[in-house]
Amino acid sequence: MSSPLIAVSQVSKSVTDATGTLEILCDINFSLQPQQTLAIVGASGSGKSTLLAIMAGLDTPTKGSVHIAGQDVFALNEDQRAAMRAKHIGFVFQSFQLLAPLTALENVMLPLELAGHLDPKPMAKDMLARVGLAERLNHYPKVMSGGEQQRVALARAFVVKPDVLLADEPTGSLDHATGEKVMQLMLALNKELGTTLVMVTHDRALSQRCDQRLVMEAGRAHLEI
Repeated sequence: MSSPLIAVSQVSKSVTDATGTLEILCDINFSLQPQQTLAIVGASGSGKSTLLAIMAGLDTPTKGSVHIAGQDVFALNEDQRAAMRAKHIGFVFQSFQLLAPLTALENVMLPLELAGHLDPKPMAKDMLARVGLAERLNHYPKVMSGGEQQRVALARAFVVKPDVLLADEPTGSLDHATGEKVMQLMLALNKELGTTLVMVTHDRALSQRCDQRLVMEAGRAHLEI
């Protein structure tokens, strides 16, 4: 078997204040091969989003390590972690995180421009067409529905063909029918582009579509396959 694309080893996270020490994550361990999918499930406050942020190098563990594509994330400084994210990781958020002053096309072009692509427009237009928004290129987020905004967010995440896609409650702010369509699209793009998907979700039915489930409770976790 090839080396894992993602390896999380003995990751713990605690915070201390005047009232004592709070354990947010405790000894989390798992690994994922390229193109695998993982759903992180559990109640609110169980540590799901904290774990996702640590995997992205946006938060730091109290102890433990995260390796992405063979690189020890926390052996890097902040600038190096930012470069690692730009090269390897795409993000999708529950709140879409689109830039309001930019059109759908400009939002999707942005990560390509940041990565140094000299002609990002054709790639962005193609990805928006793949998510069914070929007719909405020049619309701004404020005039788009939640489902349309999330599809723009998917196009923006996938357009750079990341090795890893981290999705934090990607259907959480959508109605069931729209969320179902977005989920189907995300899994289809994931399979087509060969991305490794890690998704935080409260929806157990959606999580069953992933290869593995990391079930979290009070900062601890166990894998279901």
